[in-house]
Formats: sequence, structure tokens, C-alpha cells
Amino acid sequence: MNRHVIINLKELVASRNISLRELARLSDIEPSIINKLANNKHERISLRHIERIADALEIDDIREIICIVTH
Repeated sequence: MNRHVIINLKELVASRNISLRELARLSDIEPSIINKLANNKHERISLRHIERIADALEIDDIREIICIVTH
């Protein structure tokens, strides 16, 4: 059984009617990093980035941002 960590940025920005670029601006994270996270192309995830994203989107539960899926 393979498990993968998924970052739910596309769903989060869509539900808030903002773009990934706007999230990058709000969180003060480089757009290229936001895009890599949104497309699950980032091998390492900075906790500081997760904190900034949570602050920008007013999220209190990390499970809204990150989940583990089984394939």
C-alpha cells in the first residue's frame, strides 16, 4: 500500500475564489513555490510555508491543507 502526502491548495483557493498568485501574495511565498505545492511537485514542505498559508487563508486545522491518500 502506497501513501502520498497531498497539498490541497487548488481546492482551497478555488473555495475562496482567489488565485494561486493571490495566495502567494497573501502568504508572502514565491509563486513558483506555491505552484509546486499546488501541483504536488515539491519534495520538501516547509512548516513555515504551511503556517503562512494557514494565516493567509485563516485556517486553524492543518488537515484542510495537507492530507494523506492511499493508492
